[in-house]
Amino acid sequence: MSGYDRMLRTLGGNLMEFIENLDALHSYLSLSYQEMNAPSFRVERTDGMLLLHYYSDRKGLYHIVPGILEAVSRDFFDSEVTLKILHQDVEEERTGKKEHVVFFLSQNEKEAKNGVKEKIASAGGDCREDEKVTKLVLSKVGGGYYMQAKCGNSRKDSLFVNSLCVLSITLCFIEDLIRTLEPFFPERLWVEERTFCCAFPFHIVFDETLKIKQAGVNIQKFVPGLQIYGTRLDEYFSIVHPQVTFTIFSIRKFINSQFVLKIRRDALPKLWARRPMLKLRGQMIWMDSMQCMMYLCSPKLRSLEELEEQRMHLSDIAQHDTTRDLILFNQQRLAEIELSNQLERKKEELRILSKNLEAEKKKSEALLYAMLPKHVANQLKEGKKVEAGDFSCCTILFSDVVTFTNICSACEPIQIVNMLNSMYSRFDRLTSVHGVYKVETIGDAYMVVGGIPVPVSSHAERVANFALGMRIAAREVMNPLTDKPIQIRIGVHTGPVLAGVVGEKMPRYCLFGDTVNTASRMESHGLPDKIHLSPTTFRALSHQVFEMVERGEIQVKGKGKMTTHFLRKNLHATENEIMGRLKETSEDTLESHHGKNVVIMKYAEDSLTARDAEHREDATGLLQCSPNAQKLWD
Repeated sequence: MSGYDRMLRTLGGNLMEFIENLDALHSYLSLSYQEMNAPSFRVERTDGMLLLHYYSDRKGLYHIVPGILEAVSRDFFDSEVTLKILHQDVEEERTGKKEHVVFFLSQNEKEAKNGVKEKIASAGGDCREDEKVTKLVLSKVGGGYYMQAKCGNSRKDSLFVNSLCVLSITLCFIEDLIRTLEPFFPERLWVEERTFCCAFPFHIVFDETLKIKQAGVNIQKFVPGLQIYGTRLDEYFSIVHPQVTFTIFSIRKFINSQFVLKIRRDALPKLWARRPMLKLRGQMIWMDSMQCMMYLCSPKLRSLEELEEQRMHLSDIAQHDTTRDLILFNQQRLAEIELSNQLERKKEELRILSKNLEAEKKKSEALLYAMLPKHVANQLKEGKKVEAGDFSCCTILFSDVVTFTNICSACEPIQIVNMLNSMYSRFDRLTSVHGVYKVETIGDAYMVVGGIPVPVSSHAERVANFALGMRIAAREVMNPLTDKPIQIRIGVHTGPVLAGVVGEKMPRYCLFGDTVNTASRMESHGLPDKIHLSPTTFRALSHQVFEMVERGEIQVKGKGKMTTHFLRKNLHATENEIMGRLKETSEDTLESHHGKNVVIMKYAEDSLTARDAEHREDATGLLQCSPNAQKLWD
């Protein structure tokens, strides 16, 4: 499923080559699988026998080797082999004890002959015609093979079958010939010593005692001291992979593995102390006639940066050495990775900037929505003209601080600002509790309205509860002059108004009409710590819900005589409910106000779903202006 079968099928042309290249495959796979602990395989040809040497750190797994190799031989190379254990022991290496098992590997002759017969059968087989059998006869004459077809039919049919069979069997034997081809070796080597050492600049030849006999020109350049006759290899190098003892015996045991040698720091000149240690990787080749080992290697470098750290150049590496391509390809890969990392960093920076921008946008929108109604602010952001609204009925509240002029004349400005900020912060919180809209503040005057910009039938009830909460909240704010709770006057009036946005620079949502003036008169003609109600507000409030007392008939500036009332309390709501304080409430009644949760007081309109309320607000805007209201507004 992962495609490793193709790797296995291309390891070698026969079983011996397959086994000898297994260690190289394991070395490659270990780059991806760091924890892989692979065994080692080596084939030895001695006295006409084939011996398979198996080494492993894990005991007892050698029993699966015969079955695996027999299956590989059958499936990959169409041959039958058998493995028998000749010898088994445990040997000490650098990584600890290794299990060493020697198998005798033999080919089953009977099965091999059957394989030839199967090829003959597949080439021609028996052909039947009129129940007469055509037979293929294979005979050996001299050094070649001769095939003849005996057919019960005519001579012409026999010649045709013979030609077909000879062609097929010839192809089969050519394939076998290629597999068993023995290479030609010259009587003497046609390469002089200097040419060989220059063509392979990184190679070392050493004998059984590890004495260096020969070395490439560039390895002498970067490892001073190898020119000295009789130098031992283990004095200048240590084996990094495989982790075996530095002896010719151990090296021959794992000769199929890729060997990585590292220069010993104590063998280098002191001037090179800061230079990183050079690593070599390559193949160990045992030369039996000379009883010497040749280490054909290359510098283990992965990038131009490592090349520069070793004070090397690409010209120091032989042109036929793939290390050149590896360095350049890997450098290109590193450049692409760095570009990808830069893109990822830019992407992350953009994501953070986008997140911060969104947070700043929400802050700006929150500030804008605090200054203007939400749908009005959205229309202004879109560049649309906000039309005026004609509200037939709403409730307006004014409040101010008693003796505020005296307080200002006797206190420091910062004290006045702190007092008003403390008071207005509490009032602003109450607007969220009761769903009323804060119009503006002028000095110590605080103005709110119910039923605008979203019309609701309970506007008078909302403003009344808000007024009761204002009176409670004002008692928590101290007068800096007397160090006692401040007192406020509150006036409330209900009636029709015009509403719209005024100005382009710092636009404000303003209310216009006689209702605003009357509400202001209720506040100015009120009494300290009293909630003064106009006659229309008195009639709009339920006498079963609110306790109200008659003040009597008073003279109101510009209005004449009016019979007004004082609001005392809500008969059905507690102080905690009016103030929106947390007390075993559910999450759906909570709303965030400047990072603090407040309890939203329930009113009749709150039975509508949020979607219905939003649809009502978006569909109506404020309210459709009457022609007279729009004309007056214009």
